[in-house]
Amino acid sequence: MAHGKHDYTAEDIAASKLPKKKMAIFTCMDTRLTEILEPAMGIQRGDAKIIRTVGNYLTGEFDAVIRSLMVAIYELGVEEIFVVGHYECGMAKTTADSLAAAMRAHGVTEDAIAKVHGELETWADAFHDPVENVKEAVKKIEQNPYIPKNFQVHGLMIHPRTGQLDVIETASGSSPTK
Repeated sequence: MAHGKHDYTAEDIAASKLPKKKMAIFTCMDTRLTEILEPAMGIQRGDAKIIRTVGNYLTGEFDAVIRSLMVAIYELGVEEIFVVGHYECGMAKTTADSLAAAMRAHGVTEDAIAKVHGELETWADAFHDPVENVKEAVKKIEQNPYIPKNFQVHGLMIHPRTGQLDVIETASGSSPTK
């Protein structure tokens, strides 16, 4: 049986899988962003595909985020991507060693930790500044071979207590002056 593009157009448009505003948002899993991100961005249920990971950090050229963006773009009609980091991100204080210590405290074996420690260093130790992380994520998405070259990718920062949004990177790749 051949797989083709699924036609979602016959489904209830009020609760469609297709994002009404044709946008994808890649953001952090921080619980403080729940019910503050959408109003801050002027969106409602069904307007955007939202992808959440710890620290909204990309780990590779074909990681789960890129795969999710590919489906959003190629199957669900997304035309614009917003990378939204947040101030006061706990990932800035997380390290490979702190994660390994917590894993040990929860009974994860040394062998298991050793298998991923290098990846933990590459990932957790690389995250120091949420603003720089947003800039880097925008750049990685724009340069990714699986994302169309003409795609608009924006970088934003949100304050998790106030919902204040700051533009960090515009679709042209330039940093706005404040």
